[in-house]
Amino acid sequence: MLAKKTSKNQLTLPKEIVKSFPDTEYFDISIQDRKIILMPVRIASDDAPLEGVRDKLKKLGITEDDVAGAVKWARKKKR
Repeated sequence: MLAKKTSKNQLTLPKEIVKSFPDTEYFDISIQDRKIILMPVRIASDDAPLEGVRDKLKKLGITEDDVAGAVKWARKKKR
């Protein structure tokens, strides 16, 4: 498939590609070995629940006491 770059440096993704990502509005773009890499990104709103963060902490075995200790350490006065 081909995509043409416009005079405003924009690309239109082919319909067949876009169909593979129906719920994706944003892509992270990078370059690797002279190739453009598009990675789908899901943006969470500010009022989104923190369940994903809580699940990650649980998987890592981080407890509320660990977080409290880290906050206390970070707020220590530096000499």
